[in-house]
Amino acid sequence: MEQQLEYLVDKVVAELQKKLSERARNGSAKALGAFDGSESPVHVVEEERGANVPNPKWQEGMQELLDSTPARIGVWRTGVRPLTRTMLQLRRDHAAAVDAVYGEVQQSLLDEFSLFTVETQYDNTENYLKRPDMGRILNEEGVRLLLERCQKKPQVQIVVSDGLSASAVDANLRDVLPALLDSLTSYGLSCGTPFFVRGGRVASMDHIGELLQPEVLVLLIGERPGLVTAHSMSAYMCYRPRKGMVESERTVISNIHRQGTSPIEAGAHIGTILSKMLEQKASGVKLVL
Repeated sequence: MEQQLEYLVDKVVAELQKKLSERARNGSAKALGAFDGSESPVHVVEEERGANVPNPKWQEGMQELLDSTPARIGVWRTGVRPLTRTMLQLRRDHAAAVDAVYGEVQQSLLDEFSLFTVETQYDNTENYLKRPDMGRILNEEGVRLLLERCQKKPQVQIVVSDGLSASAVDANLRDVLPALLDSLTSYGLSCGTPFFVRGGRVASMDHIGELLQPEVLVLLIGERPGLVTAHSMSAYMCYRPRKGMVESERTVISNIHRQGTSPIEAGAHIGTILSKMLEQKASGVKLVL
């Protein structure tokens, strides 16, 4: 019986991973009901929000714990093993995290916001994961494109990058970027030429800062995916970015996704922070919010 159950689990998971791979290859966000800009993201935790522990001694306390965190608690077991449903959801979310790292941002989304693409020296995903330093420097073609197509010395420079989660850009950019642009307009701030960096790391903003010399720069980048969500984005901001900057000189808003920091609210708040950076001529730990 146990062998039959293991066979069933492996078969279902294999089908799930196959669909995820097809989604990555075809650029289709419909497999498994994945996010397409109008629906909820692929990861769903509501199925486990009820108490799976049979007859808990403190029902209210169990529900309070469930309401306080998206972590997998109170999932119960069958014998010494997790429930089949719990195990399948775990494997599904792990597959989604892998897909986020190895996937690509939809070209139609970049075209929608007129974002041209430059690349770092990362070469390929495997090298990107092993050599973070290669994602901090644009390649020669990328440098040429920036100098040729971007406004020099803008007040605000917006950069988008896949980082460690292409899914995060697909899921959040349609909400974050328009809200950010509206916020900048409300503060009377002007924006340079936005673009997309493939294979970028956070410190790529330093190299970009050296080339374009903006007063402030914001990098919207995919976060390392986890088992709670594979769609989380961060916004790293810096006053006059340049090579040699330390991490304490950056300001960041993280966990931007539909179950975390609202993408629309994040976009508006980013504009407020950038305005304060320009007023105080500072960022990171020196910025007073």
